[in-house]
Amino acid sequence: MGPSKTVLITGCSSGIGYATAVALQQRGHQVIATARKPEAVRRLAEAGFTALQLDLADSSSINDAVNTMLGLTGGRCDALFNNAAFGQPGAVEDLSREVLRHQFETNLFGTLELTNLLIPVMRQQGHGRIIYNSSVLGLVAMKYRGAYNASKFALEGLADTLRLELYGTNIHISLIEPGPILSAFRQNSYALYKANIDPTHSFHKQSYEAMEARLLKKGAAAPFTLPAQAVADKVLHAVEAKRPKLRYYVTFPTYLFGFLKRILPTSWLDALTRKV
Repeated sequence: MGPSKTVLITGCSSGIGYATAVALQQRGHQVIATARKPEAVRRLAEAGFTALQLDLADSSSINDAVNTMLGLTGGRCDALFNNAAFGQPGAVEDLSREVLRHQFETNLFGTLELTNLLIPVMRQQGHGRIIYNSSVLGLVAMKYRGAYNASKFALEGLADTLRLELYGTNIHISLIEPGPILSAFRQNSYALYKANIDPTHSFHKQSYEAMEARLLKKGAAAPFTLPAQAVADKVLHAVEAKRPKLRYYVTFPTYLFGFLKRILPTSWLDALTRKV
């Protein structure tokens, strides 16, 4: 495993972030677990984590969290796991500019700002790991997920570019690309759908009814769904391995669509994803 590392994780209130924080702490790493809501920060602290409030849609919150973390760690940050994200459902033609901007504030802009604050720290210490939790939807697009698709496609573009720009610095970039994972993601997405999409006058009203049923379904809503620990295991490797992978696929659908995207003409892939 090597020496203990200081790891900052975003979005630790539940699901992937929480499972990863537990796994890393059990391995002896110093985990700085962050969450957006104060009550989630309190729960993390009660569970024994060094917990900080961090809202990726708020620049002052990002700066405060980084400054506090560096004070606690003596200026170190060995690894950053950019996990926090949400998914805004809805057909592209039903998305307002404001709703799409809100999706990008957390999933892309805040993640970029946080990462850019920590790159100089990693340069100065001579090493670092920057790990992005992307998605199979950063590889292929699927209907009624346009805002989330776009944010993850953009995230992958930034991560791929950063990897080229940091070559030779001993700062390693890894993308983790999960398919369906058991978490509160769908419940949160349903709340955003109800708040920001008006199905009443939409051309897609009938399709939304099926989407609502999927978002409200208890337990796994798709085949091959895995627990959050499956992602945490990949993060452990990205943090600890001498040569972390550039990409980590998680769940069968990611392996499948990653392969199909490489071999199929776009029209064939479209025909397949329309049925999903």
